[in-house]
Amino acid sequence: MYRRILVPLLAMAMLAALTGTATAKTVKTKAGPRYYLALGDSLSQGQQPNLQGVSSNTNEGYTDDLYQTELTRIHNLQLVKLGCGGETTQSMITGKGNKFAAYNHCHPAGGSQLAAAVKFLKAHHAKGEVPLITIDIGANDVDNCATDPNPVACAGTGTNEIAADVPKILAAIKKAAPKGTTLVGMNLYDPVLGGYFAPAGSTANGLATFSVPLTKNINDKLATSDSGAGFKTADVATAFDTYIPFTTTVSWQGNQIPVAVAKVCAWTWACSTPPSGPNIHANKNGYLEIASVFAKAIGKLS
Repeated sequence: MYRRILVPLLAMAMLAALTGTATAKTVKTKAGPRYYLALGDSLSQGQQPNLQGVSSNTNEGYTDDLYQTELTRIHNLQLVKLGCGGETTQSMITGKGNKFAAYNHCHPAGGSQLAAAVKFLKAHHAKGEVPLITIDIGANDVDNCATDPNPVACAGTGTNEIAADVPKILAAIKKAAPKGTTLVGMNLYDPVLGGYFAPAGSTANGLATFSVPLTKNINDKLATSDSGAGFKTADVATAFDTYIPFTTTVSWQGNQIPVAVAKVCAWTWACSTPPSGPNIHANKNGYLEIASVFAKAIGKLS
């Protein structure tokens, strides 16, 4: 009698154990989405000039290229773009002062891109839920200085804003991010180098030379901010040969030009003629290169 009772009970126990194991495996397989959060300015939205020369968002930016790379390594990864064309370090914090926000349909939850990012991260705060966050910011703080009546003073003001604001932005992101999230910032290439082809003695031509030490100064501040907040730095400036002296030249359309100028001409719209250029944004090949630099900085994601 005991045997007749015991055998069914054992069978039921084994079935429950097997069912529990299968259920556990099913839950693991059907884990929720994971997110790559992309923050920043127009570069994070892959902006390029359209046929009328108007900068417009595309799906060929570095964040899109990087997402495709990480998608092959992280199951169920989704790309979330919160970046906004025209964003400065100040407008990213306050939500005010970006004159292109309406054109780019930037209406972030919470009133600013930073607030929207923090809100998103608080809603997805489980470990591993947001394995990657990237950010590019600061270029628009100095972008208009090339046409300012006093470009040197303008650049100084913009650089000071970058030094003051970027640490605040990164600290807020770091605090809100889930444990284990890989955080990566980006330094700047130098589209002002496109002015090298302007007539000798012109403002644009002179700024092409002046812009290199300025870019180096800004990038040093960005690197310090990244390091202080636990971010890695995607060294895009070095990939673009930004700091190579003008005495190092390469053949370009039958002429010898600085290699730094050749790189920015090859990978951006800075040297293009109207209506496509001159335009500060990277082209498709440039965005691919930026994505490659990010991938190298990121390494293997968990």
